Amino acid sequence: MLMVQGTTSDAGKSTLVAGLCRVLSRKGQKVAPFKPQNMALNSAVTCDGGEIGRAQALQAYACGLEPHTDFNPILLKPNSNTCAQVIVQGKALMALEAQAFFGPNSQGYKALAMEAVLDSFARLTAQYEWVVIEGAGSPAEINLREGDIANMGFAEAVDCPVIIIADIDKGGVFAHLVGTLALLSESEQARVKGFVINRFRGDISLLQSGIDWLEAYTKKPVLGVLPYLQDLHLEAEDALIDSPKKETARFKVVVLVYPRISNHTDFDPLRLHPHIEFCYVSIQTPVDVSSFPQADLIILPGSKSVRDDLACLQTQGWDRYIQQHLRYGGKVLGICGGYQMLGRHIRDPNGVEGTKGESLGLNLLPIETQLTDTKTLTQIIGHIELNGQQAELEGYEIHCGNTQLISQGIQPVSFNEKKKGVAQVDDHTADVKPIKEGLLSHDNQILGTYVHGLFDSPKAGKLVLEWAGMTDVASIDVDEIKAQQLERLADVLETHLDLSTIVTL
Repeated sequence: MLMVQGTTSDAGKSTLVAGLCRVLSRKGQKVAPFKPQNMALNSAVTCDGGEIGRAQALQAYACGLEPHTDFNPILLKPNSNTCAQVIVQGKALMALEAQAFFGPNSQGYKALAMEAVLDSFARLTAQYEWVVIEGAGSPAEINLREGDIANMGFAEAVDCPVIIIADIDKGGVFAHLVGTLALLSESEQARVKGFVINRFRGDISLLQSGIDWLEAYTKKPVLGVLPYLQDLHLEAEDALIDSPKKETARFKVVVLVYPRISNHTDFDPLRLHPHIEFCYVSIQTPVDVSSFPQADLIILPGSKSVRDDLACLQTQGWDRYIQQHLRYGGKVLGICGGYQMLGRHIRDPNGVEGTKGESLGLNLLPIETQLTDTKTLTQIIGHIELNGQQAELEGYEIHCGNTQLISQGIQPVSFNEKKKGVAQVDDHTADVKPIKEGLLSHDNQILGTYVHGLFDSPKAGKLVLEWAGMTDVASIDVDEIKAQQLERLADVLETHLDLSTIVTL
């Protein structure tokens, strides 16, 4: 086992772990990823019916594995700046205020969390030859050290060697590494076996004097200097990555960005499409309808706090922008929380997302939603039907809430419960009826669905884009792109890392 910790968030931990997983996997080793505790709004549904951070799903893919809840036993999904949903081994347990996580009375939670972490880790070490572990944030956060389960607390508990990665592109890389090491205890410092410098641009010889000083000062080796990889197209767990201007673009997609947007990886195939001008637009400032961004398709994505994000959208006038877009003949797609917003009402009688209450929706689809304590977590294999055509679809549902049709409409997504997911039924069970899901408006302008991953399935994505008005649609296979990018990353690691030393750790 080996743990990758970072001097900061976004230092490159997730990418390095994914790359190491792919290097070991293609050498024929049985390897699995692991992250004790993650905080992210983008999650993936697992083969055992739970949810984990998308970074661990990508790392599982790098290993040639289906995502499993043991790869990320603790997931925190923020509802607000002070409150988060706590997911333990794939299942949402409770919402705790930040003080309960990290305050003086937090040992009960942390003891429970560490128990789950060690339980999942024990199963992985029993099944796999290698486990590559990712830390969270920085191990040197003084206020979070007591009861730590995410970084050195875990490493000490399982006696795991650690390497620390730092991002030189941000500047101050030597201060980051030396400062991080200095703030660790003696036993933790001994556990650190070396450093990796990430995202270096330029002539490596100009960095050598700094590396020599760092190694002499810390008595730790620099195990590699990784180059800045332009256009590395791997899923981003939190950051929204804008699409560059494309001369070949002939269709424009706008995704509205709420304060608590979730699962924005749904749109990677659109962002990477050579003929789509793709942009994220924040709704946190008022919209000027007279100069609103023109688009062919507006997408309302998922949300971790649907009623709060809907209120923000309405307060800032973006509901009028959507209505004007529809009057001009544009199309609107709502996914998950965005689908719920398109309806007439969203009710939260139990305070699932915070404050109990009811919100008026955008009233664009004849549906009503009631949020529930029970979360739907299902992997989907089925098909989507639009304009008399069908396309195969693989995706997933992950939401709290039941949506009811108020009046009849066209339900475009069809799948069988027995295919995959929480409601999985053995193949020999008879009379499993297909489930219809989602809604298409009678004027064919508005489409809503709970299914994430519409555009990940090339044929389904092509059909949705054709429905939205795009012609001569070229398919984008994100799985193929992901595989190519992981191979590229693994090649870079084999070239620029001291893998023989890393393996001996």
